[in-house]
Amino acid sequence: MSSQSQSGLLHKYKGILFSSMSSEGLLDSLDSFDAREDDIFLVSYPKSGTHWVAEVIENIPNIGITLTSPIEWGDVSKFEELKMVPKRRVIPTHLSYEMIPRTVKQKQCKIVYVIRNPKDTAVSLFHYYRDNPNLPSPETWAAFLELFLKGDVVYGSWFDHVLSWEKHKNDKNVLFLFYEEMKKDFVKSLNKITDFLGFDVNDSDISKIARNTSFSEMKSNAVKENCDPNHTICALTSDRNLVFRKGVVGDWINYFTPKQRSAFDELFTKKMEHSDVGRCLKEYTNSDGK
Repeated sequence: MSSQSQSGLLHKYKGILFSSMSSEGLLDSLDSFDAREDDIFLVSYPKSGTHWVAEVIENIPNIGITLTSPIEWGDVSKFEELKMVPKRRVIPTHLSYEMIPRTVKQKQCKIVYVIRNPKDTAVSLFHYYRDNPNLPSPETWAAFLELFLKGDVVYGSWFDHVLSWEKHKNDKNVLFLFYEEMKKDFVKSLNKITDFLGFDVNDSDISKIARNTSFSEMKSNAVKENCDPNHTICALTSDRNLVFRKGVVGDWINYFTPKQRSAFDELFTKKMEHSDVGRCLKEYTNSDGK
């Protein structure tokens, strides 16, 4: 992977790997972004369910929002592009809390942070690396997992990313969502989202949203909508066909050897020792989630 990284697919910014689709100039200029007070930021570590939550929000009737491409996608012209969006903006990003633009924090924009079991996240990101021409293809799952545990993958360490946001999970403008809880009780999670964003939905709306945002429906729509630039939700590709693979809970158990599981659990325990999020996720990191 290192040779491919050096070929221009990835670059390091402040010690963290980014895709070349996020220019250094844009990353340097994030604090010049002019947030609006009604902006909604949709944040996660890659492969944690961002597309799903974006689809859910888009399917809420009569909400008058525009889903933009990620704030770190492109070059410095990005901010002019975002400035031209007339409606309320829903802006996706995989940035850590430290890198979020200053005005987003000052204006206390609504932020939805999506978290997924890191073992499933690692497996999903492994396949994403293999299938995405914008990322260096790993030779083996074992080699990729080693890089994941070191944080030597796009957007850095999963642990650092989650912990950077967990410090703000009780902020009134931040909502934490767990991918596994959305799978387990979609209606409860949908109500959390709509209550947090201040949108009203009835039982009929809920049924329609659940139907339209099922994994099979989104995967089917990805083929039809693949040429629509408005559906570039991930800062690592505009190809929606790459985004939807399995969408299940517990697939990690088909990849981790006992030795890999032990190494992962040891690091998880060390990094997440004082984390409430870690305690919530422990059920899923220790089982197949079924």
